[in-house]
Amino acid sequence: MEAIKEPIVNTIISESLNNSMTYDAYRTLVSKLVEEKSTTGNERTEALVNYTMLNDRRMKRWDKTVKLSDEAKSKIKSFDKKVTWLVISESWCGDAAHVMPVINKVAELNDNINYKIVLRDKNDALMNQFLTNGGRAIPKLIMIDDASNTILNTFGPRPSVATNMVNTFKATHGTLTPEFKEDLQRWYNKDKGQSTVDDLLGLLN
Repeated sequence: MEAIKEPIVNTIISESLNNSMTYDAYRTLVSKLVEEKSTTGNERTEALVNYTMLNDRRMKRWDKTVKLSDEAKSKIKSFDKKVTWLVISESWCGDAAHVMPVINKVAELNDNINYKIVLRDKNDALMNQFLTNGGRAIPKLIMIDDASNTILNTFGPRPSVATNMVNTFKATHGTLTPEFKEDLQRWYNKDKGQSTVDDLLGLLN
């Protein structure tokens, strides 16, 4: 995407970063919400609480099992520009549970990558600057050049392969069915985070 330098956007991002948390803090928050049978976000429905519980388990699994190839590790470690990856999320978001642990695995390998997280419903102004096809889709990663505060790129709400699957299904059927959503979860499990790694390497290039 084209670099954005508007002062208003920079101000919004600065305010959001002031309210951001680390990945470890986010994981602690989600686990605490599970204990409290609660969820992040403006809605507190039973379904969203259950999704938060499911996502906590998913993230625990991915935190332990995501693997990066030696080639990927080499590319990540060679990145020499200081950037912030600011990710918009909520605890109930299924795509976020599959993607965010992978982002963490990449960011952990290079001190130049500062991984921060904010909650969507507490950061309306930020979310509204980074809509996907007019929607408030998450997770959304905003890549910021720390030296200039320039927005270099974005990623999300899904890895590009999954995005193509979703777009193709929507074009044919109009909406995502529960069956398709189950198929998408199976795809994430089979992919093991590798499509997300590939897209993140694209950001670093």
